[in-house]
Amino acid sequence: MKNVTDSFVFLGHWPSAESFGVNTDILATNLINLSVVIGVLLFFGKGVLSDLLDNRKQRILNTIRNSEELRGKAIEQLEKARARLRKIEIEADQFRVNGYSEIEREKMNLINSTYKTLEQLENYKNETIHFEQQRTINQVRQKVFQQALQGALGTLNSCLNNELHLRTINANIGMFGALNDITD
Repeated sequence: MKNVTDSFVFLGHWPSAESFGVNTDILATNLINLSVVIGVLLFFGKGVLSDLLDNRKQRILNTIRNSEELRGKAIEQLEKARARLRKIEIEADQFRVNGYSEIEREKMNLINSTYKTLEQLENYKNETIHFEQQRTINQVRQKVFQQALQGALGTLNSCLNNELHLRTINANIGMFGALNDITD
């Protein structure tokens, strides 16, 4: 610090320094120094500061433009997504309606198929009952015929004597012989 003070004292000994003079009032010199520094900064720094502000302004404007473009793209994508959603909802409704229609159609087919199956089973049942009735009737006829035949044979055997028996046999043999001649 002594060197700085000595240099100012030494300036006072120059012949041109006497007219220039050194002001030792710190407050007055600070204001002068500040105004000189501010003047120099304004003169030289004005272009730099204006360039910095212009660059900042351009970056902000570019950011805003990019944001607007991104916003526009996002809105466009949102509209496309909404359109796809509406399309998918319509298709889902169609599938739902078609599904319900298909279910109703299948239900009717199943009911008709079941009705036909029941009708066939009813026919089979009726045919089986008719067959069993015919079989039972035939069995009863056979039994009745056998019993009638046994009764007739019993009656014939009890009524026939040997002579009548021989004449019946001869008459039957004669009928068979006549039938044989006719067929030959």
